[in-house]
Amino acid sequence: MSELRHSRSLSRDSNHRAKSPRSLSPPSQTYHPNILPRSVPTPALVESVAGGAHYSGVRVDSDVVLKHRRSSSHSAQKHTDLKCDHERIMKDLKELYCCRPTLEIFERSWNKDAVFEDPLCRCQGFNEYAAQWFALPKFFSKSVTISSRVMSSTHSPNRLVYYQTQEYTTKWLHRKKIIESVIVVDLDDNEKIIRMVDQWSGKELPAWFGSGLLRSLNAKLTPWFIRIPKATN
Repeated sequence: MSELRHSRSLSRDSNHRAKSPRSLSPPSQTYHPNILPRSVPTPALVESVAGGAHYSGVRVDSDVVLKHRRSSSHSAQKHTDLKCDHERIMKDLKELYCCRPTLEIFERSWNKDAVFEDPLCRCQGFNEYAAQWFALPKFFSKSVTISSRVMSSTHSPNRLVYYQTQEYTTKWLHRKKIIESVIVVDLDDNEKIIRMVDQWSGKELPAWFGSGLLRSLNAKLTPWFIRIPKATN
């Protein structure tokens, strides 16, 4: 009888163990890496770095920053350094703006087929643009360049851009008029003006309907009233 109970007890224990098997291996762990860096520079920290404050999470190489700033300033300085041929062009244009046009200036610094534009005219070729410059002394008794400043002087493209303040005095009423301009000059391979645009107050040329026609008409009519001196052999 005792053997029967003992066998039943063993069978119960074995059944219990079969229902609840015990794992022999330890529980596994899954590691999820943090997707954010340990040190995240916030806008405030970045701002403090720019201001020179210390931030251990970012290494600022002051030498590299200084070299970059020097390189940028040196590049900007190169663009504003007046080239030799551009200096000659600028001097000749000053003579024209000061009501002292000569055929020598046009021969030296202007292409025969050059384009000249300002808010009042659009000239194509020597007869049209030369007439505009020889017309200035007819209307103004005096014209003075108050100031000028080179904005850009480059070889590629071969272009001169400068700012100018000019004071005109009318011939009969003696009224003075100051015009501030941004002057853009493009040169050809012979260092002569191929296109020149005079933007009064730095503004774009008129684009309203019919403005181009009136400006071209002015350029074509002026040579009929203004005599261009003939070249002497």
